[in-house]
Amino acid sequence: MSELDAAAQKRTADRRAQQGGNETPFPDRRKAPRPPLAEIRRGGTLRLMPPVVVSGVVRVVEFLLIVLLGLAIYLSYVEYEGDRTHLFYLAAIFVAALGYMMIADVFSLYQVPSFNTFVPSFTRVVIAWTIVMAGLMSIAFFSKISADFSRVWIATWYVSGLGVLFVERLLVSVMARQWLKEGRLYRRAVIVGGGPEAENLIKALEASADADIRIVGVFDDRGADRVAPIIAGYPKLGNINELVEYARTSRLDLLIVTLPITAEQRLLHLLKKLQVLPVDIRLSVHGSPLRFRPRTYSYIGNVPFIDLTDKPIANWDVVKKWLFDKIVASIAVVALAPVMALIAIAVKLDSKGPVLFKQKRLGFNNETIGVLKFRSMYVEGESPDGLEQVTRDDPRVTRVGRILRRTSLDELPQFFNVLKGDLSLVGPRPHALQSKAADKLYHDAVDGYFARHRVKPGVTGWAQINGWRGETDTAEKIERRVEHDLYYIENWSVMFDLYILLMTPLALVRGENAY
Repeated sequence: MSELDAAAQKRTADRRAQQGGNETPFPDRRKAPRPPLAEIRRGGTLRLMPPVVVSGVVRVVEFLLIVLLGLAIYLSYVEYEGDRTHLFYLAAIFVAALGYMMIADVFSLYQVPSFNTFVPSFTRVVIAWTIVMAGLMSIAFFSKISADFSRVWIATWYVSGLGVLFVERLLVSVMARQWLKEGRLYRRAVIVGGGPEAENLIKALEASADADIRIVGVFDDRGADRVAPIIAGYPKLGNINELVEYARTSRLDLLIVTLPITAEQRLLHLLKKLQVLPVDIRLSVHGSPLRFRPRTYSYIGNVPFIDLTDKPIANWDVVKKWLFDKIVASIAVVALAPVMALIAIAVKLDSKGPVLFKQKRLGFNNETIGVLKFRSMYVEGESPDGLEQVTRDDPRVTRVGRILRRTSLDELPQFFNVLKGDLSLVGPRPHALQSKAADKLYHDAVDGYFARHRVKPGVTGWAQINGWRGETDTAEKIERRVEHDLYYIENWSVMFDLYILLMTPLALVRGENAY
């Protein structure tokens, strides 16, 4: 059990004691049986390595290794004998690389289990590579062009290819075992709803060899008189409200709901609570008499589910957004370095105090992050928690600060937050911990407010370029901002991010609501 999980359980137990609750406290997970799907490690701060991404990277690496090795041997050994022969060699190299990938895919060499078992998987690698070489020579023979190819080149490429793939697969196996030990190659899942339905579902998942999940436990609103403390070997960890808190402090990737598909109102009520979490939500239809078209279902192993909610940005989308953020932020830091230097000098000359101001704000999954800004207020007037919002003609703002805030130049240091990983270039703007709309905290003013934290916050966002920035003196302003944030989350794409970045300067020129 990780420190994060233990802390979450302790807070829940303390709260129950203060409220005089008589529910059974969290059971000790170590006392429960550990079936095959038992979690390996509760990596609270570790992120999932999506199997589809890992598989894709291995595919690309092996393709490049085969191509580069074939080219290197050809260029270093075979004499140039004209364009026709040169094209034959190039075509043979790429056909062999593509053929290997196809055969390796048939042999399931790009699945997570093959990464973890080196000897059986490398045996299949040898077979796949041998089939490719044999096929290549057969094509050359029957095409009557075998005389144009160097036998030494083919033999050297075959042997050295086995050696390179041996080293590559060994490294992949070592890394995969470490990631499996940390729980990074499997989705961490909880079962929502106990009883016989949950027990039958867990048994079905355990019987499915291809299930890519590790079950953490069960959450259910019903008391110990209706739901046992241990369900199919897994502990009941709390109720639905405690599930939301648990997901804030320990990595969860998947929620599996076992309510009957006909329990419409209960499902809607449950989704309203859980949709704020950055996780996939699946409804179990295992054992349900209702049958839909096959394309309606998704599967974990061979167990069918209906998709209720997906992570907003997952798998390769995470990689694309990460690369977009790092590349653009790095270019921006270099290009804007002279501007930031001049702003720093102006801030220092205008008033006493540090150049930068760090404010605690809510980030991804309600994590607290420190957001950097150029200081735009007198030191004695700063509000670290955001309780006192800046208003028009606010006396706490310095002369230089008024210019910086109106043009949003005070937020340029947030490119360093992007490089650090706390922020994205584009996303819902992070709000200070005590920000209010009128007299209400944001999450009290807007129903489902925390759903905007399912992605990383951004330096700029869809709400900001549509005029919803600055002071939120009415509930309507924060409602419109959240509506735009949720629209962005549901419609994200790299091109959407690029459009928002390009439109941001125009929005800053308008300078609406920024004091």
